Amino acid sequence: MTIHVWYLMIFSTAAVLTQPLMRLAERIGTSAGVVDRPRLGEVQTHVVPRTGGYAVFVAVWAAVLVSFAASAPGVEHLSADNERLVGVFLGSVALLPLAMVDDVRRLGPGAQISWQIVAAAIPTLFGLRMDEIATPFGIVSLPEAAAITLAVVWVVAMINAINLLDTMDGMATGVAGIACLVLFVRTVWFSQASIAVLPLALGGACLSFLQRNWHPSKVILGSSGSLFLGYLLGVITVIGGAKIGTAFLVLAVPILDVAWVMYRRVASGRSPFRGGDGQHLPHRLRVLGLSDRRIVLLVYAVCALIGAAVLAMHSILPTIQKAYLAAVVVAGVSAMLVLVGRATARLGSSPDPTAPITHRREP
Repeated sequence: MTIHVWYLMIFSTAAVLTQPLMRLAERIGTSAGVVDRPRLGEVQTHVVPRTGGYAVFVAVWAAVLVSFAASAPGVEHLSADNERLVGVFLGSVALLPLAMVDDVRRLGPGAQISWQIVAAAIPTLFGLRMDEIATPFGIVSLPEAAAITLAVVWVVAMINAINLLDTMDGMATGVAGIACLVLFVRTVWFSQASIAVLPLALGGACLSFLQRNWHPSKVILGSSGSLFLGYLLGVITVIGGAKIGTAFLVLAVPILDVAWVMYRRVASGRSPFRGGDGQHLPHRLRVLGLSDRRIVLLVYAVCALIGAAVLAMHSILPTIQKAYLAAVVVAGVSAMLVLVGRATARLGSSPDPTAPITHRREP
């Protein structure tokens, strides 16, 4: 078996397994009453199970297990990588109780963040570190305490970025799938085949999940899925050598959108974690008259375009050109957020701040 066939096997395993598991999770969610019901001002219009994330969880780890059971010749599974992978798995399992509780009843921000920190810290006990940060002026090595702390902070930040992105059918799943494919290619180019299985398996599961998560969705990720996607994306960028810049650029739209919304809430005297105000970019684009599908496709296109630019500028060492790309992306996305915000403000039709409008309940 060649390594290309091995990669195809991992992707296919995750994608194929997601289908029956997704339908099973859908049935269980419906029968158990773990569903989202439409409320005044919400994006969704029908009752939908919020248990799809469990299918993604099982499919991804099953594909990773298959990658070990039928490894391609020449793929080196380093003991240190295997140990970190065990920590990653245990950390993802630790998120499940949080997801189960949050899917049934709303948890406050304190409980959510505390639980997320615990889950993100578990892989660090098995060797996960952000040992270095790449800059245009060279690689900066970090002391162990800072390497551990930054790894935890980054993973928690990614959990919440994807969690808050899950506002429309197919949004979080598709964006995560795009990010996974970009991270997979970069990981392969760095000759890290044993690490590449993580973004490949997650990407396969995400793209397969879209089959029933596309608008109008039959099932949504729920807390189990959005937390798991963010957690694994955060870990993937750290576990094989920091690819923080790649993840940040590809996910610049959701990351900067979250930062912008939190800034606006604080500036208006509100808690940055209190959602339901229609401030996120997808909701504002909806106010401007775009359909849900067009909004999702627009975000896909921006993420994919940035991802293609990142891959086109791939190099082993950081370059000044990458710094220019980062500056352009940050400036461009920030300008888009400001312009869309001003356009909706001029219309005077921003959603009622007291009315919840998303199927993803923010803390």
